[in-house]
Amino acid sequence: ACAPYRRLSLCNKNMEKIATSTAKHDLLVDVCMAANYEAQSLIRYHDKHELTNEGSQLCTVLARSFADIGDIVRGRDLYRGGNTKEKEKRKQLEENLRKIFENIYEELKGAKTRYEGDKNNNFFKLREDWWALNRDQVWKALTCDDRLAGASYFRATCGGDNESPSMARDKCRCDDKTSGGKAGEVNIVPTYFDYVPQYLRWFEEWA
Repeated sequence: ACAPYRRLSLCNKNMEKIATSTAKHDLLVDVCMAANYEAQSLIRYHDKHELTNEGSQLCTVLARSFADIGDIVRGRDLYRGGNTKEKEKRKQLEENLRKIFENIYEELKGAKTRYEGDKNNNFFKLREDWWALNRDQVWKALTCDDRLAGASYFRATCGGDNESPSMARDKCRCDDKTSGGKAGEVNIVPTYFDYVPQYLRWFEEWA
């Protein structure tokens, strides 16, 4: 699948500068800052884009970049860069992230048994759990701009397993309440795009 234009310019400079010795909390700060910068870029150009793409919804655009950031963190991003310099930057970013998650893995105590064999598999399971635990904070960083006041997601997804889900109507967020599910599964995030395979999301975005 061809990466959409939005992905080609995804603002991940903070993530590219992550030091491999960084603590796990610093990783969250850098990912959140990258998400916030990406949101600033998307919000700035959205009004102009909407002139030729009527009905384009900002919350949906943000959700797509949110999912791409999740794929980068989890080592599942399909975008490899459009030129030699970009490819090298992407390769270095992935190597840095792998080293950071190796450091996190080495600091684990009793939880190491959960990640048995993960060291030989790019720490995919650990990275998946890290994202599940912190995705609500990344979404909060992505949607903290006051220009999103009143912005709603395109479908009713808030409320967990409730029979009558509600819309995220302010700053693209659901109510800040836990859903009763896994750790980190907070209803502030109205989208599960980050759990849809990236190539399918890109096909849908091009369509």
